[in-house]
Amino acid sequence: MRFAVFGAGGFGGYLGGRLSQAGEEVAIIARGAHLAAIRDQGLRVDSIKGDFVFSPSVATDNPADVGAVDVVVLGVKAWQLTEAAEAMRPMIGPETCVLPIQNGVEAPSQLSAVLGEEAVLGGLGGIVSYTVGPGHIRHAAVDPFVRFGEVDNHASPRTERLLQAFERAGVKADIRPNI
Repeated sequence: MRFAVFGAGGFGGYLGGRLSQAGEEVAIIARGAHLAAIRDQGLRVDSIKGDFVFSPSVATDNPADVGAVDVVVLGVKAWQLTEAAEAMRPMIGPETCVLPIQNGVEAPSQLSAVLGEEAVLGGLGGIVSYTVGPGHIRHAAVDPFVRFGEVDNHASPRTERLLQAFERAGVKADIRPNI
């Protein structure tokens, strides 16, 4: 699958790295010194589950450089959702799903207002991680998890494919019957 991680901080960067290690194609949308460091030396992750460095297929601050993907993992802060949704439009194709992983129950409706309901999943995740410095993340505690599902709670092939990708990446994931 082709993934884009929009907001490659503590959780988004960790997930992108694990997905890349599992053989998925992962693009990173970041900015500033963090983006420059990722481009120069990859994204370094110090983790209680094993340290690694990964180089994304694309590292950019311009989503148009990435093109349409299968999944956008949205790792920005909740207050940045609307701006991120507008910016990610070039990555949204007819089969793309957007997985918000931040806290807050309003993410799916905020994203749907910009991208349309068909593109958006409900989701949440947990980890104790943070950005140490540009291009460097530390996963300090908690076995990371991701929970997601279709907003209308129906079973779908795309959520099954996403579940399998996270399982290959060694990330605890489950599809919630009532996300």
